[in-house]
Amino acid sequence: MGTKTADETGATTGAEATTDEEKVSVTKSADDATEAGTESAGDARAEGTDAALAAEDAEDDADLAAGAEGPSGVGQGAAAVVSAVLGLVSLTGGWIGTVAAARETLIGQLQTSSNASVATQVKEVYGDAWQTTALWAGGFALVALITGVVVIARPAFGAPGRVQAPWIKSVAWAGVALGVIGLLLAVLKYSDALLGLPSTG
Repeated sequence: MGTKTADETGATTGAEATTDEEKVSVTKSADDATEAGTESAGDARAEGTDAALAAEDAEDDADLAAGAEGPSGVGQGAAAVVSAVLGLVSLTGGWIGTVAAARETLIGQLQTSSNASVATQVKEVYGDAWQTTALWAGGFALVALITGVVVIARPAFGAPGRVQAPWIKSVAWAGVALGVIGLLLAVLKYSDALLGLPSTG
């Protein structure tokens, strides 16, 4: 009876020991699996972060390259300012127009005889000089008009998606407007429709 109890106790103890070993083994395997899963997830996150950073760097490089290759708008701004200034010169007169008019006056005085009629003297000395002034003013106005139109139309032939600065367009339109006004006044003066020669009769 006592031996049976001892055997039963030993069997029970052996079974319990086996069960405890299995539990420890299962627990250890679960811990190992959890650690492996955590490391794999960490590696995946690290790889994802590296890929995202690489993509951002590539986008930045592409933006820098596009900015370096594309037009900066400095040339268009300068052309717009030139257009506006030339349009203003066509209305106020420039030194070259003044010199040309004075030269025409001198030529008229040299080529006109003292016994010529008053109408001839007025035309040769003053009329031709005024027409020369109008001619130079019209030239400045025409250049201002063409330059302004080119600046306004430039984005249509440039890189798509690149927006022209508002101030460039505004200054270019001012140059176009001044050029049109200056050209119109020059044509009217050259044809004597505006401020014509006084009557000598």
